[in-house]
Amino acid sequence: MTSAVIPEHPGLLPGALDPTRPGFRRTPRDWLVDSLCFLVAIGWVVVATLDAASPRPAYAERLPYPWMILADAVIGVSLAVALWFRRRWPVGLAVATLPLSAFSMTAVVSLLVIYFTVVVHRRTAVALAVTAGGLVANMFFALLRPDPDLTYWPATIWGVVITLLVLAWGMFVRARRQLVLSLRERAERAEAEQQLRVAQAQQVERTRIAREMHDVLAHRISLLSLHAGALEFRPDAPAEEVARAAGVIRSSAHAALQDLREVIGVLRTEGSLATEPERPQPTIADLPTLVAESRAAGVRVELRDEVSAAAELPAATGRTAYRIVQEGLTNARKHARGAAVTVGLRGAPAEGLSVEIRNRWPVGEPTGEAIPGAGTGLIGVAERVHLAGGRLEHGRDRSGDFRLAAWLPWPAT
Repeated sequence: MTSAVIPEHPGLLPGALDPTRPGFRRTPRDWLVDSLCFLVAIGWVVVATLDAASPRPAYAERLPYPWMILADAVIGVSLAVALWFRRRWPVGLAVATLPLSAFSMTAVVSLLVIYFTVVVHRRTAVALAVTAGGLVANMFFALLRPDPDLTYWPATIWGVVITLLVLAWGMFVRARRQLVLSLRERAERAEAEQQLRVAQAQQVERTRIAREMHDVLAHRISLLSLHAGALEFRPDAPAEEVARAAGVIRSSAHAALQDLREVIGVLRTEGSLATEPERPQPTIADLPTLVAESRAAGVRVELRDEVSAAAELPAATGRTAYRIVQEGLTNARKHARGAAVTVGLRGAPAEGLSVEIRNRWPVGEPTGEAIPGAGTGLIGVAERVHLAGGRLEHGRDRSGDFRLAAWLPWPAT
């Protein structure tokens, strides 16, 4: 839900268009318009009453009895006061005052204002029904209050013309207000959709960062487990070897805690994705460092790099290849301790990049406690490869080795 768009000067809008005033509440503009309508209606009552009391009336023939002039003036004042309630009950006032429009001269202005309100604020069918009633009353008005200078039909036609002009003006105002409301609704919907797109983009970015951190943490923690297992297996190792292993454990634990802190911060952030610049993402050029870390942990890893023009490899493809090798080495440390691992890279522009990680299938029960895992590493790798437009294969091959192989597209430059 988004808040309504607040206009710069809401007091200049009608109450129906002011989002800051829900329900029936007048804006300063409405108070000004209603006050002017009331003053004009009262002014017309005074003018029409004085004209009716004069020896030669200009607007209608003289009434036969003086009390009729006074009664007409009272009707005109009453309808002028009723204008203050026309916004709340326009149709009710129009129906109640419709018989008065057949003979009252002082109520002409008030009746036109009420009729205009009905056209603006109610459906077209209701407005046309009130219009039909007004036209019928207009035919009787020309009979009951004939014009001194015009015959019946010209006077009736003038009444029809005035009624139709008010109808056209009211429908124009109504259409314009509907257009404004439609444009405002579109703007609010567009703003809501934009906020939704931003929220979705943030969620996608958080998920991506969390997936990256999962791969990094799994790699570092498996190294930690491997070094700690070596110390447990050889408590009588030389002091230098123990110190070196302890240093690797300390640095890996520190890096793992830092990565964990970053991913927790990303997942907790609501307003923005990160308060610090994102660290550089690894590429295929960082694979030797990754292999060296595994070798330092005691894993026998052979890297066969047969990639041509590696500098031209797209960064996204290189990052995907790095994560595939990282997941393969992590799985080898978890499930095939002591097995030799072969990492092969081959490819060129327009041919694609092939990545293969192969290790011997473990024989017998693993020694020591197995390194726990979520079982989602290969699922994440498969999703990465699919999004990159490549292919992924994993499982035990005919020779008995476990093989993780992927092909990634590498367009020609």
